[in-house]
Order: sequence, then structure tokens, then C-alpha cells
Amino acid sequence: MTNTDLSNLDVSQLAQEPLMMSSHLEAIETVIGSMAQNDSAMVQNLGSVSLWKFQYGSVEVFVQLTGEEEENLFTVWAGVLTLPAKDEPGLFRHLLTLNWDTTIETCFALKNNQIVVICQRTVADLSPSEISRAITLVAAIADDHDEILKEKFGGQ
Repeated sequence: MTNTDLSNLDVSQLAQEPLMMSSHLEAIETVIGSMAQNDSAMVQNLGSVSLWKFQYGSVEVFVQLTGEEEENLFTVWAGVLTLPAKDEPGLFRHLLTLNWDTTIETCFALKNNQIVVICQRTVADLSPSEISRAITLVAAIADDHDEILKEKFGGQ
């Protein structure tokens, strides 16, 4: 059984200490502002859709908010490996095992030709603490696994 080392990450407090924000946009910007390295945070607004990108460790993290209505989506993802890779059946088996053992509310997925760590949900009843937890988990899990996956399975 493989476990992600999140010893430096205190996610229990993220769920217990609500942030006082007036919108999901503010909560996202606050979290990204505290995590982004080297002033790497960028945002693009296309109507009601907002997309942020920032560097966390060795990964680029993306956060997308499609709007503030209950049915809109909040999505966080970070790429960890570009395909093709060596032993793709072994890679996919490994990722499925990690999905069960280590990813908490996130999961590994295939987006185009890239393996990503992703967390997605509607914004209905989405709290600032959940926003913080999702962004933190995706960034930490992706950063913990990208180099290991590249070393073991190749790819980019």
C-alpha cells in the first residue's frame, strides 16, 4: 500500500476554520495567493468562467470556476505525466491503486494525453474551507507524485 506523505499539510484545520469571504472568487484568490510560488499566479476571465493557473512545487495547478450559480462547477487539476509512457497498463493499474489508497477527495484521471490529479464539484453549498482543501490537496498530491511517476513510467 502506497501512502502520500502529507505530513506537512494540516488539512484537518482547513475544514474546521472557515474563511470569511463574500464569494467563491475571493476564496479561490486568497488560497492561490497563499500557495503560488514566485508570483506565478495568473487569472483569465471569460464571461462568467474564471481560470487560474499557478506554480506549486514542480507542478502547474489550474482552478476553474464556471460561475456562482448552484449548478456551476468548481474544478481543480494539475498535470503529473504526459503520455505516451512506458508500461501504460502498469501505469493505469498503479494510478487506480493510488486512487483507492492515497488521493482523499481527489483522483488521478486522463485528460487528453495527460495524467492529472483532479477534484471537481458543483458550487452548491461550497464553502471557503472546501475550496481551500481541494486546491491544497490537488497541489500537494500532484507535487508528491509527478516526479515519481515520470521516473517510473517515463513520459514528460
